[in-house]
Amino acid sequence: MDTVRQGWLMITFIQFRRLKINPLFKFFFILLLHPFALPAQQPESTSSDVEQQLESITENSEDNETEDDSFIQSMRQYLKHPINLSTANLATLQELSIFSAIQIQQLISYRNRLGNFISIYELQAIPSFDLRLIEKIRPYVTVSVLEISREQVGKLMRAGKHSLLTRVTQMIEKSKGYLIDPRSGRSFYPGANQKYLFRYQYQFKNILQYGVVGEKDAGENLFKGVQKSGFDFYSAHFFVRNIGLIRSLAVGDFTVNLGQGLIQWQSLAFKKSSEVINTKRQLAVLRPYHSAGEIIFHRGVGITVAKNKMQATGFLSYKKIDANIIFDSLGKEDFISSFQYSGLHRTSSELIDKGAQRQLIVGGNLAYRTNRFHVGFNAVQYQFSLPINKTSDPYNLYSLSGNKLGNYSMDYSYGYRNTHFYGEVAFSNAFEKAMINGLIVSVDPKVDLNILYRNISKGYQSLYTNVFTESTLPNNEKGFYTGISVRPWVALRVDAYVDFYEFPWLKYLVDAPSFGKDYLLKMVYKPNKQLEIYIRYRTESKFKNFNPDNFNLSPVLSTLRQNIRTQINFKVNSTFTYRNRVEMVWFSNRPSDSKTGFLLFSDCIFKPMMKRYSGGIRLQYFETEDYNSRIYAYENDLLYSFSIPVFYDKGFRYYLNFNYGLSKNSTVWLRWSQTIYKDKSSIGSGLDEIAGNKKSEIKLQWQFQF
Repeated sequence: MDTVRQGWLMITFIQFRRLKINPLFKFFFILLLHPFALPAQQPESTSSDVEQQLESITENSEDNETEDDSFIQSMRQYLKHPINLSTANLATLQELSIFSAIQIQQLISYRNRLGNFISIYELQAIPSFDLRLIEKIRPYVTVSVLEISREQVGKLMRAGKHSLLTRVTQMIEKSKGYLIDPRSGRSFYPGANQKYLFRYQYQFKNILQYGVVGEKDAGENLFKGVQKSGFDFYSAHFFVRNIGLIRSLAVGDFTVNLGQGLIQWQSLAFKKSSEVINTKRQLAVLRPYHSAGEIIFHRGVGITVAKNKMQATGFLSYKKIDANIIFDSLGKEDFISSFQYSGLHRTSSELIDKGAQRQLIVGGNLAYRTNRFHVGFNAVQYQFSLPINKTSDPYNLYSLSGNKLGNYSMDYSYGYRNTHFYGEVAFSNAFEKAMINGLIVSVDPKVDLNILYRNISKGYQSLYTNVFTESTLPNNEKGFYTGISVRPWVALRVDAYVDFYEFPWLKYLVDAPSFGKDYLLKMVYKPNKQLEIYIRYRTESKFKNFNPDNFNLSPVLSTLRQNIRTQINFKVNSTFTYRNRVEMVWFSNRPSDSKTGFLLFSDCIFKPMMKRYSGGIRLQYFETEDYNSRIYAYENDLLYSFSIPVFYDKGFRYYLNFNYGLSKNSTVWLRWSQTIYKDKSSIGSGLDEIAGNKKSEIKLQWQFQF
């Protein structure tokens, strides 16, 4: 491949010398092309595409960082046990979460015609596969023809890996919640300010896994007070795949993913991002749950059985969930005003809300699938112990109410040659309707096109969903999205999307029907494995309340948010990687009032070959005029963890990561991070307010595998 690159470079220079342009311009152009001649290096395990998708999730979910690390755990598992492309079925390829629907379709079609793959680079013969994609998937796949016989399975079931992971996180500066209340003589938060996590797990390839997770958030008690049993949250799972007719069996905690997410999708899923083609939801219906998030999962039993082209899934779940309970002083029935998703149980009010609502969930899926066609019928039924009765604000007129909810849908897909059509239609027990349809077309080996339309009525309600929408929840929205990815030559990729949407009814903080539009353009220049440069521009216009004078009726004005980002990733040698980002934001809700934000960071990541240690450091400066001009930035963290803080005001931030292999089976990680604000005497608000202008955090993690 280096020979091909150097030959291409020589031809480029010969053609370039023939151009009649300014010699000075030629000089700078040659400097730009110089990295092409650098030797190839191994790709990073976490791509910038995935980082940007995770940033988008946090930005679109009101700054709530997900604690679902199952995606990272799955990718680490595929590093140890790569997927065999010669034998992997449709469901396995979808689980990898890298291929688009049309790429999976073309891969299976190619394999059916020509048989097993000889080399991973044979994938270049498939129309939508290029070298960039092949390098991206190479750590997670293989083309081995070796298969495990049925007689060997019994032995290998005892040859899996046990792992024990513990993590402690502590904020150095204490917030108001840990100070002594002069009235009671006790602190507001009863527990220590450390956050603890432990996870035990056994896994044999991708066939069997089971484990236990325990977590205590900062401020919660541990083995005392209301937590005499130890941790505030426990989770356990037992999960089996591909045993005879049983495609998957889940006992304990698990997640359910149905259709395109209109009625149920509990696993991590991406919405609008620079990966403009990967909008289709495609995962197994049942997946094990082994993360520390305390809300979005089921607890019970689920099973999927399959034979020939038919597949059936059924699941039953019962658990207590956090909710804001309102006690009726008139002796009538108590009710729930909202669900709580923070998972925090420190103060008396948070403890009252803990497990206040009990829910029983029954659901299932029946699907028929061929190589090109798929149709599935899905149903989920909820029963709550207490009725839901939200506030009487106008935007809540069509909100979920009562103690029952039912969702039913049909999802479908059809692929033919370079085209893939998919969608889902759904309705609730109140006969409110929702629909999403998408079309992916490989117009040319270098051009992919994605079109998606959604229409969700204002009265449609569902829980634990993650559909491709502008809003967090799938209701009260119509939209039309178009994305295109163009690869004019091997080193350059251009991605763009446009999204037009409207909200027929009121929304939270939007007291009128409204509409919006969103545009993104991104160019990625990657001449070799060492260097990647990308520039991204995004602009979004939508409506929000604007009422600085406290009128009885809030005026609704259009807001404009523009963002431009440039990032360079450069692998200096086999040990050091350098990364630099510059980002600017402009926000305005009136032509005469515009707020700006700026962020600059530099990373240095070191991974010496054949050494026990590795680490990284980031130095960052940020400056924004207000919260509306805030900026998000993905941060490398400990194993199975990531962080995406939101930055506003003015200040500096740095962090250091370090890990060391104590032995073949034991590794420790250490992370120190600190944010220093300028011209601030306190950080945060309420009981989380910290005196001073510094916020520091330390994390320590240990993993033992046996």
